[in-house]
Amino acid sequence: MFHLPMLNFSPQQVAQVCETLEDSGDIERLGRFLWSLPVNPAASDALNKHESILRARAIVAYHTGNFRDLYHIVENNQFTKDSHAKLQAMWLEAHYQEAEKLRGRPLGPVDKYRVRKKFPLPRTIWDGEQKTHCFKERTRNLLREWYLQDPYPNPTKKRELAQATGLTPTQVGNWFKNRRQRDRAAAAKNRPNLHITYPKTVLPLKPIPALSERFLPRSTDTVRQREISPTGLFDITRPK
Repeated sequence: MFHLPMLNFSPQQVAQVCETLEDSGDIERLGRFLWSLPVNPAASDALNKHESILRARAIVAYHTGNFRDLYHIVENNQFTKDSHAKLQAMWLEAHYQEAEKLRGRPLGPVDKYRVRKKFPLPRTIWDGEQKTHCFKERTRNLLREWYLQDPYPNPTKKRELAQATGLTPTQVGNWFKNRRQRDRAAAAKNRPNLHITYPKTVLPLKPIPALSERFLPRSTDTVRQREISPTGLFDITRPK
């Protein structure tokens, strides 16, 4: 059996150690272990034949912010379907973080959509099935069916749906939350507008034409009647 120089490990054993450390979530130890491996071409070629080692290197590159190494590993090596979900998530998240750093602000849904369009998933980690927001079409169909039955699933139902779709409970919860928000926005848009809008411009009032004396009421106030008499030459209160 071929053994690596300076280590009493075979490539298969190195792959098993990488899988164990990856499953434990101890990225720091995983990184130290990978950095202790020999870097000569013969040893590297032997190690790179194992997907677990390549995936471990991609994980360490992502968590240390070395996104260029991550992209190089993903784009230049073919991965099986078992590795796709994790590598896809790291690929997208790395591009999101770079875009946020460049723009100096958090990304919104539209921003993330543009990033995904600009940096599509490589075929090395994608089976070619059409996705929307990284969810496969059959996954979205299942989510929609459950949504029609219950728009507010409890934690137990979220876990069941996560197992059925291959998503995490958090992803399921976010999908339902976003769908409810879209439905509320659509309902508000279609609701009739009952508000009355008044013009902001105030039009000037037109002067009222002088009234003819025959429309004036009789009054005992002779002075007032004379003031509004058209001629002012006679007293309209004097009996004829």
